[in-house]
Amino acid sequence: MSARGWTRHTGRAAALPMEAVDTDQLIPARFMSTPRAEGYGRYLLHDLRFCDGCVPRPEFALNRVENAGATILVTGRNFGSGSSREAAVYALMDFGIRAVVAPSFGDIFAANAVNNGLCPVQVRPEDGAALLRGLERGARQMTVDLEACALRGPLGTVGFTLDPVWRRKLIEGLDDIDLTRAYGAEIAAFRAADAAARPWAALDMTEKTTGRGRPERSA
Repeated sequence: MSARGWTRHTGRAAALPMEAVDTDQLIPARFMSTPRAEGYGRYLLHDLRFCDGCVPRPEFALNRVENAGATILVTGRNFGSGSSREAAVYALMDFGIRAVVAPSFGDIFAANAVNNGLCPVQVRPEDGAALLRGLERGARQMTVDLEACALRGPLGTVGFTLDPVWRRKLIEGLDDIDLTRAYGAEIAAFRAADAAARPWAALDMTEKTTGRGRPERSA
């Protein structure tokens, strides 16, 4: 399975008032050779969080004291655009982020996020702007409810958009392989029906391939 499934998550929210944060910014390429087991959290937004390679920028959102321990990130449109690197999701997850709230996401980033248990919470632009303003005023605690597709906090309840298949994957902790296996009976029934209807198209498992790539029948 991709990750432990979850239905609701309540945590501290941090505002990142930036648009089009791309995957190159989320984790610079030079850190991607690091073994996954060592964790990628320290590399999240590295070149924005630090100057001279290691000195924290105190004014940057994720370095501010009030955002310590944040598990929900609220940001601008087109989050996760750019290259398809899955390490961008690893960096967020290893930093402790469980949901990212934005008006829009890079398509590949969003799919990678769901497969790793990170929820891309897509809200209307006006709701996203209101949430960012609220966070600047100190409204920190939020709840992401996958069953209701709702984001709850001091500012009230905001609905969000999430593909039904993605919602199931997050709730049940499934990745693409798990989801395919869940339809094992249906797949077997289809294959049996197709073999009966088109026997000429069925693979002959008694055949083996010769060194020249041509099938050779077993004796």
